[in-house]
Amino acid sequence: MSEHFDPIPNELRPDPTWKPTPALEAEVAELLTHYPSDKARAASLMVLHAIQEAHGWIPQESVTWAAKKLGLSPINIYEIVTFYPMLQRAPVGKHHLKVCRTLSCALGGSGELHKHFCSLLGLDSRAHGPQTTKDGKYTVEFVECLASCGTAPVMMCNEDFYEGVSNAKADEIMAKCK
Repeated sequence: MSEHFDPIPNELRPDPTWKPTPALEAEVAELLTHYPSDKARAASLMVLHAIQEAHGWIPQESVTWAAKKLGLSPINIYEIVTFYPMLQRAPVGKHHLKVCRTLSCALGGSGELHKHFCSLLGLDSRAHGPQTTKDGKYTVEFVECLASCGTAPVMMCNEDFYEGVSNAKADEIMAKCK
């Protein structure tokens, strides 16, 4: 049985409605002034952050657009998008719950914490990758090290960082999101 290789996985969902806004165009033009023209590749991550900040995630069409802006091939941008976990390849909920899964946090109970969030939100705790509720309000995701091993388990809700998160503390975090 031969399997077809798709270089762009389903998680990098096409969004044919994506177009760079004038504000994004201006921001990227400004970013590029900080890099020598022969070193535009160095701006790739900053351009991707600008796209994600403006759109909420990195649509396939924006990868092609960014590559053209930087004088690169789309694969050069795609490899960055797939390497860095902070770059979202699919839409995420308004409240993005990131639970650390590395060793210290796993030993501290992050698996149970992840299950607790999934249970509260009607998501499958055994599924791989980020999961978003049907209403688009919450995304729960296991992530790699959040750099606070001594205060495990740790998590983030959007940009807010939480240490020593018990199920009770998780419930408090969820209450703040409502």
